[in-house]
Amino acid sequence: MGIQSALTRMAQEIEGHLSAVRQILRQPVEAEFARGQLTAPQRSVMQALFHSGGLSLKDLSRAVGLAHSTVSGIVDRLEKRGLVERRPSLTDGRASVIGVSETVRDFMRDKYPAIVAHPVATALRRAKPAERAAILEGLRTLRRVVEATAQR
Repeated sequence: MGIQSALTRMAQEIEGHLSAVRQILRQPVEAEFARGQLTAPQRSVMQALFHSGGLSLKDLSRAVGLAHSTVSGIVDRLEKRGLVERRPSLTDGRASVIGVSETVRDFMRDKYPAIVAHPVATALRRAKPAERAAILEGLRTLRRVVEATAQR
């Protein structure tokens, strides 16, 4: 067996481990989204609005790749639930900008980071000090070599 095939197998194993870890880390976030009872298109709209800071209906439709009328209905339903709000555009008084509500911003600022960090923090509490150090060092090393490769 050549070094190339050994490196390929190692890369596949690493990707498998990273994929499994990502899936485990997403579980609390997915559970939180499930509690919110958002459909997949509603989640896409919410994510686009949160990350953009607010969009016109036309730009939102383009961002999520859905028809204007579909996005309009989604926004109406989210607005009724208090998750998004429309506000006048600062540049065009006839238009409105859709953004996430203050409740959503507060949740994302105050609660979401803890939900995301919870699985890692729980695992680190269970790990021995030497394991914690090895995990951190291994991830730092992997990031360093991957970033160095990506910069070429």
